[in-house]
Amino acid sequence: MTDHPSATSAGKPTSYSRVTLSRIMTAVDVNLYGTVHGGVLMKFVDDVAGAAAARHSGGTAVTAAIDEIVFSEAVRVGDLVHAHAQVNWTGHTSMEVGVRVVAERWDSAEDEPVRVATAYLVFVGVDVGGAPRPVRPVLPETPEDERRYREAEIRRAHRLARRRAIQAHRTGPV
Repeated sequence: MTDHPSATSAGKPTSYSRVTLSRIMTAVDVNLYGTVHGGVLMKFVDDVAGAAAARHSGGTAVTAAIDEIVFSEAVRVGDLVHAHAQVNWTGHTSMEVGVRVVAERWDSAEDEPVRVATAYLVFVGVDVGGAPRPVRPVLPETPEDERRYREAEIRRAHRLARRRAIQAHRTGPV
């Protein structure tokens, strides 16, 4: 396991990057089945993750990969949807942002919000010319932040191993 940056480095605490975006889903957001289209939620996820990445990195950050997005419940017209994001892990130029999406049902607003999706995205800090630039370390503050940091390292290791395996397969004998 890689040690995370110490509190003495020029990093930012996890809480610094936390962002929440909210919106009411409307009829223009639905698919042929009458529920909110997954692509609408994916854009919402990318928007909130990008805001968290830009906040943490102190500048422009672009989506490099979506590691995973899981839709667990349908979203309906009228639902108030909240997307919560935070930077879980940082490398030299890249960051993993975790996103949790919940919905308050329009017809049962007193009930607890329902988790409708989770996602992990990778962002890269870029300079004005579009070249990767260093990003400051994230400093986990709580045991939950520490857990997210460690799990992000596992996802990164799997992503890199998959990339190496695919490259080896492509360059191997035909």
